[in-house]
Amino acid sequence: MKSVLITGVSSGIGFASARYFLEQGYQVFGSVRKSKDAIRLENEFKDRFTTIVFDITDRESVEKAFSQIAAHLNGKGLDVLVNNAGISGSAPMAYIDIKDFEKQLNVNVLGVLNVIQVFLPLLGFANKKAKGQIINISSGAGRVTRPFMGSYSASKHALEAMSDALRRELISERIRVTVVEPGPIKSEIWSKARNGGDPEKYVNTPYENIYKKMDKVIDSMESNALAAEEVAKVIYQVAEGKRRNTRYLVAPKKWMFWLAIHLFPDKLLDRLFEKQFVRLVRG
Repeated sequence: MKSVLITGVSSGIGFASARYFLEQGYQVFGSVRKSKDAIRLENEFKDRFTTIVFDITDRESVEKAFSQIAAHLNGKGLDVLVNNAGISGSAPMAYIDIKDFEKQLNVNVLGVLNVIQVFLPLLGFANKKAKGQIINISSGAGRVTRPFMGSYSASKHALEAMSDALRRELISERIRVTVVEPGPIKSEIWSKARNGGDPEKYVNTPYENIYKKMDKVIDSMESNALAAEEVAKVIYQVAEGKRRNTRYLVAPKKWMFWLAIHLFPDKLLDRLFEKQFVRLVRG
């Protein structure tokens, strides 16, 4: 039986991926930060699923999780590591709290590296065990940066670069590293974005009128969002070796993302984003 560790399985892509891998016969280890989520998931998924409570930013916590999973595997290696856990946030670069920016980097970049470094031995690094693979969940925002999403995009750009380095450094170890880049996905992140917004924070700033109507942008993005299961399927196909490219974009209107990444010059993207927010303020 193949095994996978998926971080951040309490909701969204992580939850959908855990369920999909279970349906395909995998032994699934899923990380959560809260014990109540662990109990809920254990009751829902039951057989072949084990929740491990740990914080990816806490090295000691990750090392404890390693020991638990290694004990479960009983001498066998881990086939797949899916680094899905992450956070997002929105704020203008001119006003973002440095601590909020730091938290994004700590979770989305250093937390992922924590997990990779600790779990590499179970993936066959520097030993003769069967070789596993790493799948890092980045974002379309790791390739194209929207206004007011700079901190999130910065963290995902960093994850993309880190993944490239790992992929090249692990070639000789025969451990594959793949990046999956979801676009907007249907999840509770949208309600969190609405509840987390604070238009009052930007009163008497150049962004006051934009933030008063930011919910319209969120509504538009949510209406075009893909089901998390679509991403889960791609992750599984990568895990099974059915997709062997270095990165996969999974997004609605994928052709627009492709054009923005590969063809559109920066100044054209600048004008497109400017027009979008001008229409927002006037609408």
